[in-house]
Amino acid sequence: MWQTYHLVSELEQALALLAEHGPQARIMAGATDLLNELERHVRPDVSVIVDISNVPGLATIELNAAEEIQLGALVTHNQCVAAPLIVERAWPLAQACWEVGAPQIRNRATVAGNLITASPANDTITPLLALDAAVTLRSVRGERRVALRDFYTGVRRSVMQPDELLVAITFAPMKATERGMFVKMGLRKAQAISLANATVIVDVAETAAGVRANNVRIALGAVAPMVIRAHQAEAHLSGKVLDEPAIEAASELAAQQARPIDDLRSPAAYRRKIVRVAVARALRAIVAGDTRGWFPAEKPVMLWGGSRSSAAPALNAAWRSDGDAGAPPIVTRINGNRASFSGASKKTLLRMLREDAGLTGTKEGCSEGECGACTVFLNGAAVMACMVPAPCAQGAEIVTVEGLAAPDGTLHAVQRAFVEQGAVQCGYCTPGLLMAGVKLLEECPQPSRWEAQQAITGNLCRCTGYYKILDALQHAGTAPAHG
Repeated sequence: MWQTYHLVSELEQALALLAEHGPQARIMAGATDLLNELERHVRPDVSVIVDISNVPGLATIELNAAEEIQLGALVTHNQCVAAPLIVERAWPLAQACWEVGAPQIRNRATVAGNLITASPANDTITPLLALDAAVTLRSVRGERRVALRDFYTGVRRSVMQPDELLVAITFAPMKATERGMFVKMGLRKAQAISLANATVIVDVAETAAGVRANNVRIALGAVAPMVIRAHQAEAHLSGKVLDEPAIEAASELAAQQARPIDDLRSPAAYRRKIVRVAVARALRAIVAGDTRGWFPAEKPVMLWGGSRSSAAPALNAAWRSDGDAGAPPIVTRINGNRASFSGASKKTLLRMLREDAGLTGTKEGCSEGECGACTVFLNGAAVMACMVPAPCAQGAEIVTVEGLAAPDGTLHAVQRAFVEQGAVQCGYCTPGLLMAGVKLLEECPQPSRWEAQQAITGNLCRCTGYYKILDALQHAGTAPAHG
């Protein structure tokens, strides 16, 4: 893990630390990628963490002075899913954000972090490349703007320098005449890495002969060392009516441009085939004017709670640890009570809760953000505690499964429903499922079956007891929270 952890409250502090420590320092925001890498010891060169999650002004989605959509460095995937500006003017990005991980991951993971990780399978790179996005990089040396098409130099490599911080992502909103769609091909509908993905954006014109493509942008992910544009397919469609022969030909050209590899998840030949399918599916949907795909027709389940907004605003609290010896305590509130912990500065929130707070209801299953057994509430949003550094608890409000019941011991409606519906089997996954269920009921007091399913996409039950769990979540919606 890290040697020094800086929880900064100003952007200038972060830039100064990057300049001081160079390649030994890493920015941390959502932490869903970096924390995994540190836990697996694949980043032995990193000893200094600069946590910017409390820096104000970086979690905004807005139209800037140049009439571009601008995402700050701390904008999460769930924020994009919920933002009308993204849904209405950057539809493929909203779709891609919806298909990242599960609600608990989307509440932490940032779009900027997804770009910086530079994996060709990362879902949000594809729509942003098709949208001709650019990133703004800042350091103590100054600021520069880099087009996303020029940002990557290889697998997990980019032009970003060790002292630079990605502060903004900008792109022009889609025009009223443009239609777009993101299509992801994976082994399952949630918590899946893309076998291949595609974003297609077409400036269309309705003609007597059919829908004509005035301009076409097609980006492909997980099929080359970097996310690529299918320029031959784009050129083939430009100016043509999008009839079936044109769609088939363009899809074949896109598949030919893909340069996939064989790996454990898919052979290269299969990836080429599904590129053809993905591009054709998107083009046909654009012609039909129905590009919704997997994006929910009902309101998306965020696990944000009743506020329908992301986690609480930045607390503007600075904190620094140079290691456990002599480090300041982490001061937080857990289940409504003030708590202070020394010696936890190099731990995850999961380990601090279990080992230092003695709250063992939060379970450790995968330690990689895959199983959801460690789900807790951090500043009002459901997150996976294994994917949160313990110093993020500084000044925060945390709720664990031990805090669901009323002070007099009366069970929460979700807890009672699990008992009454027989939703508990071995019980190991149950705390995480209860936490997800409680947030679901705050958002959807009487959840549909679909909403209940979406709420637990980040929670694995190895006993395969999902039917009773879903019954319990719906049953809880008919009862008062306590009583």
